[in-house]
Amino acid sequence: MLRQATGWFAARGVTARRVLTDNGGCYHSRDWAMSCAELGVNPKRTWPYRPQTNGKVERFKRTVGSEWAFAQSFIGEAARRTAFPDWLHLYNHHQPTPASEVIHLSAA
Repeated sequence: MLRQATGWFAARGVTARRVLTDNGGCYHSRDWAMSCAELGVNPKRTWPYRPQTNGKVERFKRTVGSEWAFAQSFIGEAARRTAFPDWLHLYNHHQPTPASEVIHLSAA
């Protein structure tokens, strides 16, 4: 996943220099450290038990759960995964932002 993310950003002219993760066991592994070293990325971890450090990610995970993963019943995990790209597109491109609401309200 790290290779995909750094590749995606590189294709858009952004060089990843650091990656901030939580303290999950996979981020303490030798494979993780080797991948970061190969990609020239400096791994950083949040403070344990401090979700505020990673607030945007924590908020997104909460939104994913409430608006997609558990917002409706799916026949199975395959159906849930199939629905994800459409939901993500709506989330990224079609939800109103606070700025658009302010503009709309001030124009009325």
